[in-house]
Amino acid sequence: MEELRVMGGGHLGPIDSSRIPRYAGAATFARLPRLDQVGRADIAVVGVPFDSGVSYRPGARFGGNHIREASRLLRPYNPALDVSPFERVQVADAGDMAVNPFNINEAIETVQQNALDLTADGARLVTLGGDHTIALPLLRAASERAGSPVAMLHFDAHLDTWDTYFGAEYTHGTPFRRAVEEGILDTEAISHVGTRGPLYGVRDLEDDRRFGFGIVTSSDVYRQGVDEVVDKLRTRIGNRPLYVSVDIDVLDPAHAPGTGTPEAGGITSRELLEILRGLRGLNLVGADVVEVAPAYDHAELTGVAASHVAYDLVTLMADTLTPDHPSTSATTPEDK
Repeated sequence: MEELRVMGGGHLGPIDSSRIPRYAGAATFARLPRLDQVGRADIAVVGVPFDSGVSYRPGARFGGNHIREASRLLRPYNPALDVSPFERVQVADAGDMAVNPFNINEAIETVQQNALDLTADGARLVTLGGDHTIALPLLRAASERAGSPVAMLHFDAHLDTWDTYFGAEYTHGTPFRRAVEEGILDTEAISHVGTRGPLYGVRDLEDDRRFGFGIVTSSDVYRQGVDEVVDKLRTRIGNRPLYVSVDIDVLDPAHAPGTGTPEAGGITSRELLEILRGLRGLNLVGADVVEVAPAYDHAELTGVAASHVAYDLVTLMADTLTPDHPSTSATTPEDK
């Protein structure tokens, strides 16, 4: 079947859904071209089918392709940000990293090296997980490319700064403790957003504060509102290189049932998207969307939410990658 694609700005875009039905053909992210079809991409969307670090429900290894399937309905123009990201820059689907499901240490090394390879020409990555273990090697690569520790916003129901599980240092509940210990995070500019639920003890919070994390709970989002939360986050981040890590369980299970460790009382998909859009103009150097476990999803609720989150992250990157051609409604950190 001939691939009839939307072209714009000299870039090869998604398959034209007015001529080929959305449900037909291979499911790349947003029906974009594969990386091997364009040679080079400014933004690469890559999957990491790995969930050997989970502590409860497995299945996030299938998350990347579930998000891709749900992304078939995405369209080329993002009206919320007044940006056509696939016209601004070349965006492509880089497929999946081949990681060892039986050896976490080897898998982490593979993810880190693959991320460095994919960004060697200046491309930026939006990664589809997979469990949250993969954030550590992705942060290592982002920090190496930035040449300094990076700021981070971590959207999650959980802190993910615990020390070990069953003596294992590398799990989906420990990546950000390891990242602080390794010095790859700028500890003056790191925050959790959307945390909630029971903890093992008050020491969890004490350790987290000691590492430098700010915390915006799901209750804070509800009581303070999106605009106030965004202002606080932007002030904390400043103009530092920023990595955004989104565990889909930051959403309430009503919006994202298909995940491994759901917690009641989460934020809505609308709140998450509006907070992300409030980061416009910041120096977003990398991002991930993780912990989508399709076996627990229904009606693609989780996949649809995750695909829109990834789409907005791509849009934010595309918006800042073309400073000579700003969107008519663009805002910068100085405008806030």
